[in-house]
Amino acid sequence: MGLFILRRFGVMILTALCLTFVVFFLTNLYPNLEKLAKTQGNARMTDAEVASWLDRNGYGGPLIVRYGEWLGVVPGWTREGADGEVTGRCIDAATPAEEAPTFCGLLQGDLGYSTVSDDEVSNIIGGRLALTGVLMFWAFAVMVPAALIIGVLAGMKEGSRLDRSLSTVSIASTATPEYVSGVIFIVLLASSTAGISPWLSEMGWIEGRTLFLGSARSAMDDVTFWNFTLPVMTIALYGMGYIARMTRASMAEVMTAQYIRTARLKGVSFRNIVLKHALRNALIAPFTVIMLQFPWLLTGVVIVETLFNYNGFGWTLVQAASNNDIELLLACSIVAVFVVLVTQLISDIGYVFLNPRIRIS
Repeated sequence: MGLFILRRFGVMILTALCLTFVVFFLTNLYPNLEKLAKTQGNARMTDAEVASWLDRNGYGGPLIVRYGEWLGVVPGWTREGADGEVTGRCIDAATPAEEAPTFCGLLQGDLGYSTVSDDEVSNIIGGRLALTGVLMFWAFAVMVPAALIIGVLAGMKEGSRLDRSLSTVSIASTATPEYVSGVIFIVLLASSTAGISPWLSEMGWIEGRTLFLGSARSAMDDVTFWNFTLPVMTIALYGMGYIARMTRASMAEVMTAQYIRTARLKGVSFRNIVLKHALRNALIAPFTVIMLQFPWLLTGVVIVETLFNYNGFGWTLVQAASNNDIELLLACSIVAVFVVLVTQLISDIGYVFLNPRIRIS
């Protein structure tokens, strides 16, 4: 088992290096760097002035060298101006040139500064990830139990009316993207002029003008049932159908296995057959799917957080791309790569523990 995990770690490191280099290459294409120089300097800068600005700010060297500086395995760049002032990647106002470290990159925990807010990227990412973590936690708390219940109930009696009804609901939820379901929820539940909110208000069943809040901005300070329900429902609805369909297929396959038939012939109750024999084996495949929902949620929140004005990781990623904030965009990419690789590792290890045939081999 230890050798298995060690091999997976080696594959993770190689994959992370490849993915981060691709992202670094794409974000550091010359049109992006030219746009950055003109944004930070002057929109009417000539090509020579752009090249000079890029060289002074560490963007003019070879790509592989700048990638090494960003990783922290190559010494950070330094430049000495005409007035004798020394600037560099590892030098800032709080760290004089003579006290600056030689290496300052990802491995040293230094992600650079945002070119838009002039704040440390690590400070921005940390706060935004905390907000997104809360949203993802509640989405998972709703999505996974509901999906497993629907999938198990549908797979217990394949082909029944209950199976067809629940399968239709699962397919419909998976076929509805977040930007569609989110708008529908806002119109139906958070509009003072449409949906059911005006009717409930006239009947005196709700105190305010809407049943739920259409914006989750207040949830950044205080999460409540009223301001957080719609974004959680929007995220959970889409992923729930996919997990439910996988659980249903796995459960239906297990229920036709020979050991299940033997248990029935021995007179074991249907409830015990499902809970003690079928359920654990049926959850092996859905477990992998559930773990793969973490990377999907990280990209899915981009739409949901923008739609509901919730300034988390997804909203930050959109803003970084829109403002050509290269350092912040690279940091967001690192987080996404890390989440994907870690969830894959957990999925592989969990699959080994759940499936005894893999352990034996």
